Amino acid sequence: MTDPKGLPPELRPRHVAIIMDGNGRWAEAQGLPRIFGHRSGIRSVRAVVEEGCRLGLQQMTLYCFSSENWKRPPRELRFLFRLLRHFLVVERAELMEQDVRLTMIGRRDGLPEDVLAEFDRTAELTAPNGGMTLCLAVNYGARAEIAEAARRIARDAAAGKLDPEAVDESTFASYLSTAGMPDPDLLIRTAGELRLSNYLLWQVSYAELYVTDVLWPDFRAEHLQRAVLDYARRHRKFGGLPGRAPASPPAPSPTAG
Repeated sequence: MTDPKGLPPELRPRHVAIIMDGNGRWAEAQGLPRIFGHRSGIRSVRAVVEEGCRLGLQQMTLYCFSSENWKRPPRELRFLFRLLRHFLVVERAELMEQDVRLTMIGRRDGLPEDVLAEFDRTAELTAPNGGMTLCLAVNYGARAEIAEAARRIARDAAAGKLDPEAVDESTFASYLSTAGMPDPDLLIRTAGELRLSNYLLWQVSYAELYVTDVLWPDFRAEHLQRAVLDYARRHRKFGGLPGRAPASPPAPSPTAG
């Protein structure tokens, strides 16, 4: 089988998260400034979103801008935000046509107001859509997300709204920015890097990892298809015995492991 669309639903991931790496290396290999890699990477975003819709994914989450990316040169940062704003405006019609619902995780503090305004317009427009959810992780860092969830739990416990003894994994997850979203079944990283880069550390606990040497600007529908087919061949045990496991992990409990 070469087209994962023919796979039974239980063998397909519901939620695919992607670390889009390699834009700078792609540009440098061609003797171009790094910003050209980011611009070319937009074509890959369009390709994987279209393919995700075709495959019937429930959600796709893209790591667009990490909280650590603020260390990059100011010129590159300005370009990245202009590019994001452009994407939010230009892709609205396509998102509507594909019945995609747009959402975002990450801190809004510090993001340009014009980018936030365009995101809010696009999110509001696509909110009624019933197809795939496209989640953009912008100014996102998993450790900061977990710390913020812990602070909110502590405040609610101190205010008497929450019994500390009642806090379990499910309760904690409900305080994360991804509350209500399914955990990723498949995490794809491009450009051959073997690290999580502070991305969805809580949520990918049971995700299958797929690393490809393909640089993000070269990543297309066929590469997503290969990752999904590779996922379908794996046996997800979730701490159990070998054999065909369910397509999603069991409900978390304090003793899971």
